[in-house]
Amino acid sequence: MHKSETTQPGANLEVATFGAGCFWCVEAVFEQLQGVADVKSGYAGGTVDNPSYEQVCTGRTGHAEVCQVYYDPTKISFPELLEVFWKTHDPTTLNRQGNDVGTQYRSAVFYHTPEQKQLAEKYKAALNAEGAFDRPIVTEITPFTKFFEADAYHQDYFRLNPSKSYCALVIKPKVTKFKKVFRDKLQANNP
Repeated sequence: MHKSETTQPGANLEVATFGAGCFWCVEAVFEQLQGVADVKSGYAGGTVDNPSYEQVCTGRTGHAEVCQVYYDPTKISFPELLEVFWKTHDPTTLNRQGNDVGTQYRSAVFYHTPEQKQLAEKYKAALNAEGAFDRPIVTEITPFTKFFEADAYHQDYFRLNPSKSYCALVIKPKVTKFKKVFRDKLQANNP
């Protein structure tokens, strides 16, 4: 059974919810950032309560694979998280990231506050105005409603399964690139 989370994680931490393709890739990136206390893989944006991974994979529940990022805003800001979000996936492809195809892999910011909505929309508009990508950004910016945590075997997937082929061929190159671009934002134990 999956648990649903609809509230903020506490006084010291804030939460951001991002969909950027496979949640294993998203988690592997965000959990390495300074100021990020925890990252949980799961599902948001759908119409079915407590969906299973298999149900979400059909594309019929309306959910996106997402990560809840619990962060300390005194150490990393929401705009910094947005920068990582937009630079670590292709926000111009509708319902796909690489070979992962379907609405569950869509690019999405599920905002928790009016400020997060405003910041995400402003950042997206600026990237489009600058022509940062060859095509327009299709990232949806939508209100957060519910988060359903994925089963335990999906949590910390890259860290626990580095030799699995998907990890070696897809996630590791993404993490390596991320570490080069965001070297100054890495936690001390993730050089």
